[in-house]
Amino acid sequence: MNILFAGTPAIAVECLAALVAAGHRVEVLTNPDAVSGRGSSLTPPPVKVCAQALGLPVHQPPKLDAAARQPLEDRFDLLVSFAYGRIFGPLFLGLFPSGGVNVHPSLLPRWRGPSPLMAALLARDARTGISVQRLAQKMDSGDVLEQVVLDLEGTETTGSLTDWAAEAAAPLLVRVVAALEAGTAVGAPQDETQATFCSMVSKAEGRLDWGLAAAELDARIRAFDPWPGTFTAWGGQRLALRRSSLVASTDGAPAGTVVAVDKSKGILVQTGDGLVAVRELQLPGRKSMDFRSFLNGNPSLVGSRLGEPT
Repeated sequence: MNILFAGTPAIAVECLAALVAAGHRVEVLTNPDAVSGRGSSLTPPPVKVCAQALGLPVHQPPKLDAAARQPLEDRFDLLVSFAYGRIFGPLFLGLFPSGGVNVHPSLLPRWRGPSPLMAALLARDARTGISVQRLAQKMDSGDVLEQVVLDLEGTETTGSLTDWAAEAAAPLLVRVVAALEAGTAVGAPQDETQATFCSMVSKAEGRLDWGLAAAELDARIRAFDPWPGTFTAWGGQRLALRRSSLVASTDGAPAGTVVAVDKSKGILVQTGDGLVAVRELQLPGRKSMDFRSFLNGNPSLVGSRLGEPT
């Protein structure tokens, strides 16, 4: 098939490569290069980098207006989208005789929106997955063509789930596109009564409230890894925390107190209900350290109270 692949971040790269490997003629639609890094230099999106390595034509319009549509007219059968980051209007979708499909890393209709993997962890869902759905005017509401399910163990981070989704989505998408080409694809309408929604997360949401229950704090630490990251105050400084787990006990100390060290699990912090173990910590301007290395240089952490005003 002649496919226009719309995507931007790294999670979409393996799907793009898989479509090319399957023999489809592919061109790429992605966002313009963006300023990033301390040098404020223009950085191409990961999908563009992959497309150039594969020798594919790349389109980077600043918006999907008439000027963006004109060079795409009468050239493609199907639009495939994965984390492109923009809404496709009816005039744009009308360019594709076979319509469009979207790869969405959730079990639709659960977690429509821009941060579904993070949302699944924050909600402590028992499972998540990937859906390939037909593109529709209402966000993430199209008929579901195929899904893959992943049972969650309670140790995943958004980073680890993103890596899984990037790999697992590629063969799923190739199967769906093959079915569309053969005319055998059948979609299942979503149950609107079961729809849930997620939104973008801000950096400020990474601040931990130690009065919350341990299970909720553990979910936040894992969900906000790698971005926006979780942090607390300690000794007048911002202290970043990563790699958490739950501990089946409590200490009775004030919430936020570092009550002890578990040699295998990390520092143990009292919460509003139970203990949470943290294995990795980072002070401003320093490298992230495992808890043993951090305590070697900061032994006063044990017995101190996190989250006190800076």
